[in-house]
Amino acid sequence: MLKVGIVDLGMCNLRSVQEAVRHLGGDPVVLSTPRGVSAVQALILPGVGAFGPASAGLRDSGLAAAVAGFVDSGRPLLGICLGMQLLASTGEEGGLFKGLGLVPGTVRKFPPGVRVPHVGWNQVFPRPDEPLFQGISGGEHFYFVHSYYLDPEESGCVAARTDYGGEFCSAVRYRNVHGVQFHPEKSSTAGLRVLRNFLDIAKRLT
Repeated sequence: MLKVGIVDLGMCNLRSVQEAVRHLGGDPVVLSTPRGVSAVQALILPGVGAFGPASAGLRDSGLAAAVAGFVDSGRPLLGICLGMQLLASTGEEGGLFKGLGLVPGTVRKFPPGVRVPHVGWNQVFPRPDEPLFQGISGGEHFYFVHSYYLDPEESGCVAARTDYGGEFCSAVRYRNVHGVQFHPEKSSTAGLRVLRNFLDIAKRLT
């Protein structure tokens, strides 16, 4: 059984992510300290809240270094919502804060005139042959809750786009690091397929 670590930032209810992983045949392990990170085969970084406190919490707990070491090992990481944003180099929410630096880019607020937060179902248009979206048609709806988005430095990191007052990056992939701005665990069948695809990616690497 695939052992899947779920990083606990103390900023969201992890139960829905745990249940989704268990439903898909994985063995979810909640990790609130660096201990245990090296023992899992795949890692999920979910989160809801503000970039600054979350990034500081990761560094202060030692989890930032543990996550970086996990990625260096070649195993796959999936960031969800705030977790995707934390993959970036920097974030502009409430100031300028350092992220994990796993995906070159900056987390920015939607421009003036765009209603925030962006809440509800919206379409996602993945790049062709993107492994995280295998078996999912372009334009499928997923559930979003956010006011900021990750703006990658390299267009090749953009795995999917969504329109909300203009196009924004709604999924990223940089080497073995994946991220989705939407909540797959709250996005019905299509969301479960994204999580299944992530677990399949991990299985191929083990």
